[in-house]
Amino acid sequence: MPTTLLPEALKVYGVDMATLPEPNLITSAQFLQIDFGPDIKAELDNGTIRMMAGGTAAHARVQSNTMLALGVALRGTGCRPYGSDMAVNTYAMSVRYPDISVYCGKDSEIFDNVKAFDDPVVLIEIISPSTAAHDQGTKLNEYRALPSVQTILLIDPSANTVRSITRTGPKGWTDDVPGANEDIAIPHLGIALSQGEIFAR
Repeated sequence: MPTTLLPEALKVYGVDMATLPEPNLITSAQFLQIDFGPDIKAELDNGTIRMMAGGTAAHARVQSNTMLALGVALRGTGCRPYGSDMAVNTYAMSVRYPDISVYCGKDSEIFDNVKAFDDPVVLIEIISPSTAAHDQGTKLNEYRALPSVQTILLIDPSANTVRSITRTGPKGWTDDVPGANEDIAIPHLGIALSQGEIFAR
């Protein structure tokens, strides 16, 4: 489970407590200025910094499989997948690091030093028992609220299932778990992912 960063620890990372919007809460802009170093993973969750634990071998396998499949499918389209080092700014008080996100039109050098985008078209989380409730609750709601998002995939390596949530209109969504032999369609991008590739060992 994510661990909350205590207020006194915020001072260590150079956060000016006097500028916080509410006691002990910080904005996404402030969060993105913090250098946690290479060994610390954190998200901003409604103004609160939460330290994140590392994943399992199964998580890493499914993530790399899916990244590879997306990279091949999207080659030459102007869209590309990014790993969990690329942040998505979901709103003024939250910054998330999806396991995989897809952005279009970011190939220019002007985007090379950007730490977070706010217009993903696809977001993918690889869930585990410790993160499932949060990924399918608060984070899913934030992802669906982003106007650019067309497809959200929640992949469960322990059950070898994919929950596919696809936008059908300004407020409409389909929410489906395709059968094991069905490809996972991403209609907005005109591609589909093989579950055999996603869960390959």
